[in-house]
Amino acid sequence: MSDEKPPARSGFGLSLKGRALRYLAAREHSRTELERKLRLHEEEPGQLAQVLDELQAKDFISETRVVASVINRRAGRFGAARIKYELQQKGLGAQAVAEAVDSLKGSELERAREVWRKKFDGPAVDAAGQAKQMRFLAARGFGGDVIRKVMRST
Repeated sequence: MSDEKPPARSGFGLSLKGRALRYLAAREHSRTELERKLRLHEEEPGQLAQVLDELQAKDFISETRVVASVINRRAGRFGAARIKYELQQKGLGAQAVAEAVDSLKGSELERAREVWRKKFDGPAVDAAGQAKQMRFLAARGFGGDVIRKVMRST
């Protein structure tokens, strides 16, 4: 028996395509996110772009699905401003982000009320408590008009 070991391969032998598919299996990723995550593993210039082009052509990478996924995961806990920021960080197109934010505006007040209701037992008894509740909603990405309406209705 030989004591020779097979040559060690970096990254447990995963190709760029394999790594990309592993990320996509966990959740939807935008092309920009995958580029950011896989850039360090590119062995030859242009290899990453070629892999991502191939995945996009096969519809493994879809901007529409990324938007839908983020809205589905985040809309119950965050306001339109916070979701807009997250979509922009994923490198999605301005039009897709604008359409997503517009779709959220109609339910913004109801979502803010629900987030407030889950966090607080009831209306604040003093100005400091009310300010705390308003800051909480603002940090979650809800706009000033919506926050004022939630506070008035409690």
